[in-house]
Amino acid sequence: MSADPNCIFCKIVAGQIPCRKVHEDDELLVFHDIAPWAPVHVLIIPKQHVTTMYDTTDEHAPLMGRMMAMAPKLMRDLGVTNGFRIVVNTGRDGMQEVQHVHMHVMGGPRPWIKG
Repeated sequence: MSADPNCIFCKIVAGQIPCRKVHEDDELLVFHDIAPWAPVHVLIIPKQHVTTMYDTTDEHAPLMGRMMAMAPKLMRDLGVTNGFRIVVNTGRDGMQEVQHVHMHVMGGPRPWIKG
């Protein structure tokens, strides 16, 4: 599994930086966002370092599918029952802040929309 020693998410995966973990398995880590935009805001990240969605290939399709399929179960488990958003920022113009593919899953009572 590849990792970037300078990537904050790779450091979280390695246990070098603590997080509020929601789920972990061999391929994925899910944790609460440190600057939430919603009452429930988690990040789903692959443990393998992939910099941006531009770097994904057909090889990553099963992993990306698992991330999408995991979102509804996570939201139900966290008490979100009236809808949620999935956001994947990609690249500078897409406002990606951490250069490690990650999916924001946000839900809970409004008003929380920031854009």
